[in-house]
Amino acid sequence: MASSTTTRLYGAVAVCGLIWCAAQSYIVHTEVSNWYIAATDAVVNTLLLAAACWLINNNLRYYQPASGSYVNILIWHIALASICALGCRWILPLLTSDAAYNKFLISSIFIRAFIDFLAIGWVGMISIIYYSLLDQKENEKRKAEAEKLARDAELYNLRQQLQPHFLFNSLNSINALIGFKPDEARRMIHQLSDFLRGTLKKDDQLLVPLTDELNHLNLYLDIEKVRFGHRLQTEISSDERAKTALLPSMLLQPIVENAIKFGLYDTTGDVTVSIRAEMDGSFLNLIIQNPYDPQTSRPKHGTGFGLRGVQRRLYLLFARNDLMETYANDNIFTTIIKVPQL
Repeated sequence: MASSTTTRLYGAVAVCGLIWCAAQSYIVHTEVSNWYIAATDAVVNTLLLAAACWLINNNLRYYQPASGSYVNILIWHIALASICALGCRWILPLLTSDAAYNKFLISSIFIRAFIDFLAIGWVGMISIIYYSLLDQKENEKRKAEAEKLARDAELYNLRQQLQPHFLFNSLNSINALIGFKPDEARRMIHQLSDFLRGTLKKDDQLLVPLTDELNHLNLYLDIEKVRFGHRLQTEISSDERAKTALLPSMLLQPIVENAIKFGLYDTTGDVTVSIRAEMDGSFLNLIIQNPYDPQTSRPKHGTGFGLRGVQRRLYLLFARNDLMETYANDNIFTTIIKVPQL
């Protein structure tokens, strides 16, 4: 891609040089009526001018002037234009011996210098703009890469924090079960092992299908059902379109953990946590509901690390702050997640 662009650029420059050379030949021919002399004048002047333009362009490629140093660039332009004009003044008489032409050459030296100055200045201005834009694009690219690295690092840290958060709770539950329900404790250890193994497999996956996410979530729920027994019931449903939708891996687990925490810790009796997935246009909507006791819980302010971490992940991945909603109604706490389908 870069090679073809460079080739086209060189081709355009060559065409411009030929046009310039032809135009100058015609203008000189109107004065001296000799095509050989006119062509010689045009070729020498064009070569000198091309060398000057290449020099100024090459310098500006590696040296971008500061706001206060444009005077230096102007001086360079004047010096190069003068060199081009003087070069013609001393080289062309060596190639031609026509007295009328030599007289025309001397009388046109200042207009040549002025025209060369305009041409070199035009090339210099284009070069400054072009390389400034290139530098700006490179800076933006580096900034975007740095932001991506920072975002990926933060996402990784969020996920690393979520795993110990759940692991500590599970280990505490296993410790509580060892004394009076050793079989349940062993079962929970196996389930925890399967869950963590699945988590490691997901570490390199940014987005996963909803079906895979629900399968992994069921491993987590099996552990929680060992902890809470018959008190914890779950209802999971999704429409056909939603099953193949993509979402960030391990997005549901902290939300469901939050629902279990507020549902079971602050209420008595059996609790049903509902998880529903449905497509709404180009969004995958995830609705998680759990009962809560308004006297002992404050879900409006509530949330803790789990939901805050989820909201931060969604922002880092999709650059939007409106993808998660929470509200309470009729002793039911609802969390709604909207995942854009890119």
